[in-house]
Amino acid sequence: MADTFNYRIDHHGSLVRPAELLAAREQFARGEIDEAALREAEHAAVKEAVVLQRKLRSTVVTDGDFPREDFRSAVFDGVSGFRRTEETVDGLPSWVAESLPKAKGPLLADWTGTVAGLTQIAAKASLPSPAYLAATCFEPGLAGSSGPASARELGEALAEIIQAEIELLVARGVKLIQLNNPLLLAQTSTEAPALGALSFEDALAVEAIAVRLDTRPEGVRIGVCPGWEAPAAVDRAKAEQLYGAVPADRWVLPYYQDTAAEFDLLKALPEDRDVCLTVVDAAVPELEDIDAVMTRIDAAAEVKDIEDMAIAPSRGFADSATHPLLSAEDQRRKLVLVETLARYCWGNEF
Repeated sequence: MADTFNYRIDHHGSLVRPAELLAAREQFARGEIDEAALREAEHAAVKEAVVLQRKLRSTVVTDGDFPREDFRSAVFDGVSGFRRTEETVDGLPSWVAESLPKAKGPLLADWTGTVAGLTQIAAKASLPSPAYLAATCFEPGLAGSSGPASARELGEALAEIIQAEIELLVARGVKLIQLNNPLLLAQTSTEAPALGALSFEDALAVEAIAVRLDTRPEGVRIGVCPGWEAPAAVDRAKAEQLYGAVPADRWVLPYYQDTAAEFDLLKALPEDRDVCLTVVDAAVPELEDIDAVMTRIDAAAEVKDIEDMAIAPSRGFADSATHPLLSAEDQRRKLVLVETLARYCWGNEF
C-alpha cells in the first residue's frame, strides 16, 4: 500500500529494560521511593529509548514497554475485572477475569503521546489482542457467577475497549498500531491445537471487532501479529480464513526460520494487505547472514510487491521487565541489522 515506506523498519515494541529502571522498580517495591520518583525514572528511560531508536534509524519508535511489566500490562493496568494469580504460563504471570472488564482510562494513549512529543518519527503503539486475553484469562468456574458467561463474551467486551483505545490513539495522531496474539498462527496448522477457552472462529470474530475503524486517516495502519513463529505445516484454507475474517491493514508474519510454512503464510496473504516480515531472530544473539536473509526476501518479493513490505525482528526483545531475551548490546546489534537489511532492500527511500 502506498505509504508502507513510512514504517519500513519496524519492531514489536518491547525492549530490554535498563538497569536504572529495574533498580527504581525495586526501590519502589521496598517503599524507598514514591510513585512520583518511579514515574520520573520511567520517563527518563523512555526518553533514552526514543534516542536509541532514532540513532538506529528505525522508522517507528515505541516506549519499549518500559512503563509496564509485559506486553499485556496496558490492559491489566488500565482495565478493571482482572485478578493476578500465583501461577505462571509460558513464563508470564497468569491472570483471570473475575468480571466483565471496564476501562479505567486510556491504556496507551498518554505514553504514546509522550513518545510522539520526543521525535518526528512515527510513534507506534502495541497492545495485546482481545482474543488472546480472552483465551488465556477466561475461568470457566467463574462463569454464571461474577465472571463472564463465556470466553466469547469476555473477548467481545475487551474488543470494544481496545477498539475505543485504537480510535483514541488515531485521534491523537498515532499512525501505527499493532495487536499481538501469540496463539493465532498455531490455528492455521494442519494439526491445529485447542485455542484455550476460545474457538478459532470466535477468536477471529473478536479480533475483527477490535480492528474495525469506520474511516482510515491517511497513513494509519492497524496491524496484527498472529504469532512469533509458523506452525510445522500450514492449512491454506485456515490461513485464508484468518486474513479474510480480520480486516487488519498489516500482518506481521514470521520469516526468519526459512521454512515452507512461513512462505505458505505469506502466499495466502491477500494482495491488498501490507506485510511486515520478521527476518531476524530476537531470541538468539548470533547475527543472521545478510546474504541468506536477502535471498529469502527476494523469494518473498516474487509473491508480494516489495513496496508493500516492511521488516522487523521476530518478537519483542523482552517477554517481561525481568525476562529479557537478549542483552542490551545484542538487541542493538539486531536492530542495526534490520536497518542494514532495509537499506539493501529499499536504499534510502524511507
